[in-house]
Amino acid sequence: MIVKPRIRGFICTTAHPTGCRAHVDAQIASVQGRGSFPGTRGALVLGCSGGFGLASRIVAGFGCGADTIGVSFEKPPGLKRTATAGWYNNRAFEDAAKGQGRQALTFDGDAFADETRERVIAAIAKHMGQIDLLVYSLAAPVRTNPRTGEQFRSAIKPLGEPLAVKSLDVNKGEVREIVLPPADEDETAATVQVMGGEDWEWWIDALLSADVLAPGFKTVAYSYLGSDLTARIYREGTLGRAKADVDRAAAAIQSRLGDIGGEARVAVLKAIVSQASTAIPVVPLYMSILFRVMREQGSHETSIEHIDRLFRDGLYGDAIGGDKDGRLRADARELADSVQIEVRRRWDLVDSDNIGALSDLDQFRDEFLALFGFGFDGIDYDADVDPMDGT
Repeated sequence: MIVKPRIRGFICTTAHPTGCRAHVDAQIASVQGRGSFPGTRGALVLGCSGGFGLASRIVAGFGCGADTIGVSFEKPPGLKRTATAGWYNNRAFEDAAKGQGRQALTFDGDAFADETRERVIAAIAKHMGQIDLLVYSLAAPVRTNPRTGEQFRSAIKPLGEPLAVKSLDVNKGEVREIVLPPADEDETAATVQVMGGEDWEWWIDALLSADVLAPGFKTVAYSYLGSDLTARIYREGTLGRAKADVDRAAAAIQSRLGDIGGEARVAVLKAIVSQASTAIPVVPLYMSILFRVMREQGSHETSIEHIDRLFRDGLYGDAIGGDKDGRLRADARELADSVQIEVRRRWDLVDSDNIGALSDLDQFRDEFLALFGFGFDGIDYDADVDPMDGT
């Protein structure tokens, strides 16, 4: 079949097998170009199929030379439909890792489920013995609590009062004013259940009980705070409540890791184009302006460059500092005064007529399509491809 981008809302419902492989290969080459460094030797990445999770698995595997296990929830291909991009990404990573003699196991399933935990723990015990790193990078809209059976759905909303703010229709290139209603107590609590730290704690508890964590084990959960421009929808909204619960979980996990000399940290990362971030109101407009400013000031990083620096300088180095709450602050370049002052200036000016001059809207679109394997040089996107590629 000939695979073209098919956009519906803030997602692309098709993925190009060859393009996804090219995307993974390019990220691997980026890490290898910086050389190897001492770090993890056996890593588990929850949410491994895209964005920062995929980048973490690539840095662990091709920067540190680690064996890796990944967990993600993806749809396989059919005879007349493509798989999700993450499904192709996982296969491309596995092939590349195994080609270098590294172990790479991927579990396709619900990372919130106890059954998935049991399968992963059995695989660690059989194939790796123990792991020394767990990266928690899950981004899911729904979570079923395995102990109660209750299902929770997140709601990305402000708290308190309605929020009137600028937003961007990425497909149309239109800047418009929108009004977002505030979340109620049930929506806020559900968002914490889905995106908070409870599941991270349960993973650590299960791994500890199974004795598959190595001495000196590290675990990190990814978070985001952002600027004042996105505060009402992010750190002061339902997402902020969930991220505060992740901070709580980090402290609780740290207290449990004392016997093995372990460490639990939250890493605050920069904004990137991902399937999750494009779904958050306000954020695509902010990112389009931010990326233009950071490129002009020479501080922009891709997701793989950002995670590579986090591993080298933060998790396994001392060049990335922490804040008063103990979080690794890899977002300092985004929040630099020179960046944020200019982003604010452009934010106040931006409209549908000047969006192209003040932002990187076209680059944003290109990065979004690249997530699904589109736009890579050397690929004939008019040629037939097998959607079952990688099975």
